Amino acid sequence: HIVAEDGRKMSKHLGNILLPMPLMEEHGADSLRWFMAASGSPWLQRRVGHAVLQEVVRKTLLTYWNTASFLTLYAGANDWAPGDGDPAVAERADLDRWALSALHRLVGDVTAAYESFDTPKVGRLLSTFVDDLSNWYVRRSRRRFWDGDAGALATLHECLRVLTLLLAPVVPFITERVWQDVVRPVSDVDAPPSVHLASWPEPDLSLVDDALAVQVALVRRVVELGRSARATSKVRNRQPLGRALVAAAGWSELPDALRQEVADELNVVGFGELAGELVDRSAKGNFRALGKRFGKDTPTVAAADAEALAASLRESGTARVVVDGRDVEVSAEEVLLTETPREGWAVVSEGAETVALDLEVTPALRRAGLAREVVRLVQEARKTSGLQVTDRVAVRWEASGELAEALREHGGLVAGEVLATSYAEGLDGQDATANRDDDLGLRFTVTRVAQ
Repeated sequence: HIVAEDGRKMSKHLGNILLPMPLMEEHGADSLRWFMAASGSPWLQRRVGHAVLQEVVRKTLLTYWNTASFLTLYAGANDWAPGDGDPAVAERADLDRWALSALHRLVGDVTAAYESFDTPKVGRLLSTFVDDLSNWYVRRSRRRFWDGDAGALATLHECLRVLTLLLAPVVPFITERVWQDVVRPVSDVDAPPSVHLASWPEPDLSLVDDALAVQVALVRRVVELGRSARATSKVRNRQPLGRALVAAAGWSELPDALRQEVADELNVVGFGELAGELVDRSAKGNFRALGKRFGKDTPTVAAADAEALAASLRESGTARVVVDGRDVEVSAEEVLLTETPREGWAVVSEGAETVALDLEVTPALRRAGLAREVVRLVQEARKTSGLQVTDRVAVRWEASGELAEALREHGGLVAGEVLATSYAEGLDGQDATANRDDDLGLRFTVTRVAQ
């Protein structure tokens, strides 16, 4: 039985499950199909209702749809279509090759899962790839799409074409729409008229790059640690920082392009070597846990060297201490470790990987942060004025003091981020129409430029 959120069991007849029509009407047939096939084992009792179907739509179907819309927007803006002019895969950027490698690994894994009727695994694999494609590949490559980079456009098109084929058995309607709107218009005349008439994709194992997958996985872990450090420091994300120190196996072998991805994500100028300790550690026993094993010897365990305990616990999850002349093993649950970053640093560790952010904000870094605040304000003004994301604009501004200095120093950055073909100081009699931010002491205008 499938159980509705209000506890009612919905009847089944000859294997066909009858669902309330409001769910179908509000969320669509594809969301129900995904829930039935890919959200859990079909033989287990589950609750179905608006909340779970909204999550299916938000996390997977809408993300897939928005990624397809993104490609359509920028392919049209740059008059791009797949063809012989696209660079060879070997000549594309690291993230392009990573995306295609993940795609062809996905084809093999999803095909095997379908053949074994493991639709929950199909759902996990596909939803993970949809998230990676949108929230990592597209987000990190956005500037290249703005610039009409043929490698990025060709990579995203191929990922969406194959992904659409893999999704089609589970969500036949949205994939058919994407096939008609995104794939067929730029395919050759022999393209099947429907996604459901197309041949099943075959994995190209020559494009699967395990070493690159390991490197990008490391990049993403370092980014997550850096974000955690940012969050604990209370320094806003738009404020650049001078450096990050990273200690992680494989970090020194990363190519410069992947290191730059980390720098951009964490908004740091550069990297340095993590030499010495940037945290002060203290340890005390979890007396409730230790007392069961050690009784009166518990204080001896708690008095063990905190640095040694921390290093061992981070690497293996256990540590050894000497109690009454005997080596005994303690677990992370039995020792409470406290790590306090030294003043001026934000430090986060997980396992054997550590990211430390230098929190000193120099005048130059502060000016760069002010310029990024202005970028945010101009982007908001673009949006509220109804400009399209690809529209080019003319920006005029008026400010004083350090902000004016920042906008002169970082004019190229501001203009590039907001797609300004003209960037000039002085409002030239446009005071009445100017946007303003009194906290920053800024006034500016944004005007669409005909292309």
